[in-house]
Amino acid sequence: MKIIAVCGMGIGTSVLLKMNTEKVLRTLGIDADVEAADIGVARGMARDAEIVLTSEELAEEIGDVEAQVIVIDNFFDLEEITEKLTSALE
Repeated sequence: MKIIAVCGMGIGTSVLLKMNTEKVLRTLGIDADVEAADIGVARGMARDAEIVLTSEELAEEIGDVEAQVIVIDNFFDLEEITEKLTSALE
C-alpha cells in the first residue's frame, strides 16, 4: 500500500505527518510505504497511491485522483490519524 503525506512545500509538516502515520501503521500492524510530498508532486504521486493524507486547505488542490484523500486536522494527533486511517482501510 502506498500513502502520500502532503503539505504545501513538502518539507516540514508533510514529513511530520509521514512520521506520525508510520507510527500509527506500526501500531496497527499494517505494512505501507509512506512518502512525504509537496502539493505539486503529490498530484502525480497520487495516481499510484491508495491514500493521500493532507490538510483541508490542500485537499481540493489534489484534484480528481483515484486515491482516497483523507483530511487530517491535526498532524500531531496520533489518535485522529489512527481513527481516520482505520476507517479508510475498513
